[in-house]
Amino acid sequence: MDLKTVNSILGITESYQAPEKLMKTLFDKEKREAMFKKFLEHEHKMDFDWFHEYFQEEHAEKKSKKQDFTPQSISHLLARLTVGENGCGRTLDVAAGTGGITIAKWHHDRLQQSPWEYKPSNYFYQCEELSDRAIPFLLFNLMIRGMNATVVHGDSLLREAKQIYFIQNENDDFMAFSSLNVMPHSEVAAKEFGVKEWLEDAIEHTESEGMPEHLKGVVNNGK
Repeated sequence: MDLKTVNSILGITESYQAPEKLMKTLFDKEKREAMFKKFLEHEHKMDFDWFHEYFQEEHAEKKSKKQDFTPQSISHLLARLTVGENGCGRTLDVAAGTGGITIAKWHHDRLQQSPWEYKPSNYFYQCEELSDRAIPFLLFNLMIRGMNATVVHGDSLLREAKQIYFIQNENDDFMAFSSLNVMPHSEVAAKEFGVKEWLEDAIEHTESEGMPEHLKGVVNNGK
C-alpha cells in the first residue's frame, strides 16, 4: 500500500494528517466501513500489515520512542511458535505498533481450521501501544479483519493509560468488520487492565449493546 494510495483514500494531501483523519473516520461507523471497502479494492491480502512501510517512512518516532517495526518474517515465525491449546486462546502484544505481529498471529490462527470451522470468537487479541500516531492504524488493522481485541493506549511499564478500546465482532462472522467501543475510566476497568493512572479524559463511544455470549468464554477464561 503506497503513500499515494493511502493518502488518496483518506482524503488528505500530506501524510502528517493521516493519524488524525483516520482516527476521526474510525469513530463514524458508516464512513469507516466505506473506507475499509475502498482499501480492500486496492489490497485483498490480509496476512500482513499494509501500513508497515508507510508508517515507518512517514510517522515512526525512532529517536523519541525507538520505533522500529518487526520484520514480517519474524512476525510469522512468532505466530507459529505461539499456538494455543486446540489452536484457540488469547494473545498479548505489548508495544504493538500498527499491529504487524498481531496480524501475523491472527492469520496463522485462521489457518488452523477450515473456513467453515473458523470462528473469530475462538481468539482474543490484547494489544498495548504508547504512540498516539500508531493507535489509529492499529485500530484500523484489528477492525477491518473482524478481530475481537482490546487496545490499551498508554505506557505498559508505568501502567498509565489514555484510553482502552474494545474491538468486537458482533455476530461472530469471519467476513464482518468489528465494532469500536471505548471503555469507561472506571475502577473496574482500571483493575482489569492494571491501570494506575488515566492520562486523558474518558471518551464516550459505544457501538455494542453488550458482550455477546460467543465472546464471554474466551474473554473470561482464555489462556
